[in-house]
Amino acid sequence: MSEAAAWALGGLALSAFTSATILPGSSELALSAFLYQWPQWLWPALLIATVANTAGSVTSLWLGRLAPRKELSPRLARGFERFGPAVLLLSWVPLIGDAIPLAAGWLRLPWLPCLLWLTLGKAARYLALAWGVLALAA
Repeated sequence: MSEAAAWALGGLALSAFTSATILPGSSELALSAFLYQWPQWLWPALLIATVANTAGSVTSLWLGRLAPRKELSPRLARGFERFGPAVLLLSWVPLIGDAIPLAAGWLRLPWLPCLLWLTLGKAARYLALAWGVLALAA
């Protein structure tokens, strides 16, 4: 791996982590640019983006656990009661995705199922994005 690719993977990790928090980030753009330049590093790039983005969401989940408990909106409460940790599968969705892990932490949902659903959702999104980027680049 070239030094440039190694630095780019580091930037991808940072972008993926911040994208999953309230901090600004553009992990989709970072992954797309990386794969366009170094398509042979598909699997390491997917792994790094997924792990870093999941870590950012776990950070939000943890911060949610630290927040004082207050009344939750009935609509949001019904969604979490109906789907439980599986709602974290949607944590990649723009605008609402950052709030879902915070709410899950605030509701004290169990860690392991939350981690599994977060990881599955993040991996599926990045895999679909990578497939699209590589299909367009071919």
